[in-house]
Amino acid sequence: MFSQRTLSPPVQRLHREITPEPLVLDVAQDFETLPPQVAEELGLLVDALDPAAYPESWLPANAPAQLDAYAGTKFTIGLPGDGTVVWTRQTEPPTVLVKARAEGTPEGFRSFLLAEAFVEIDEGVPESFLPFFGERYHELDDALGLGGAGTYQVAMALYDAWVGLHTRDRFRAWESEHDELHHAWADAGERLVGRIDDLPGEVARGETEFPAATELACSAIKHGLDLPAPFAALDTLTYRDHGAEYAVQWAEKTMDALVE
Repeated sequence: MFSQRTLSPPVQRLHREITPEPLVLDVAQDFETLPPQVAEELGLLVDALDPAAYPESWLPANAPAQLDAYAGTKFTIGLPGDGTVVWTRQTEPPTVLVKARAEGTPEGFRSFLLAEAFVEIDEGVPESFLPFFGERYHELDDALGLGGAGTYQVAMALYDAWVGLHTRDRFRAWESEHDELHHAWADAGERLVGRIDDLPGEVARGETEFPAATELACSAIKHGLDLPAPFAALDTLTYRDHGAEYAVQWAEKTMDALVE
C-alpha cells in the first residue's frame, strides 16, 4: 500500500533543508480518508502512531459522516477535498502521502504540492480545518446556514486561505534560492487569473454557489492574487493573526450582506 517516494532534486533539496524528518510515501491508490485498517499499516514504517481525536461537541448534527469518522478515536488520515498530497503528524515522524493520481499530475505542480506540504509541516499549522476551527465550527455552521456539506466546503476553503497567509511569503522569497519551486507556485497562481474577478457577480446571479466561489477565492489567497470584496477581507494580517474567530465574523457579515 505504501512505498518510499523518490523526490526530484529540487524537492529533495527542500526536504533536506527545512523538514528532513518526515517520510514521503507513495500510496498505491487514491483515497479521501484512509480507514483505520489501512492507516495502521503506517506503523510498520514509522517509529510510532499517535492518533488524533476531537470532541464530538465540535461538530453540528448535520456534519458529514466522514467528518464524524475523522473526529472519532479510530485512526484515520485525510478528508475529502484534501487534494493529491496529504500530510499528517499522527505518525512519528510526520508523513507526507502522495496519492496514486499524482502520476497524472504535471511534474511542476506535483513539485509545488510536495513543497507546500513541507512548508506547512515546518510552519506548524493544524493538520486540517477541524482543529483550526475547533469549537467555533458550530459557530461557522450557524453563521453560514448552508447545511453540513456547504459548511464543510467553506470551512476547508477558509482554512486553506489562512494556511496560505502563513506560507505564501516563503514561496515568494524562493525566486532565486529555489527557483523551480517558486516557478511552480507562481504558475499555479497564474492559472487562477481571470477566474476570480467576477466571483461576487457570479454568486449574485446564481451562476456559482457561494461555497464554490469561496473555495476558488481562498485558493487565490495562497498565491497572493488580488480579490474582490467580500473575499478581499480574508487577505489580511488580521485573519492571519486571529484565525477562526475572524473567519466566523467574516462569514456572519458576508451572509448578512448576501441576504439583504
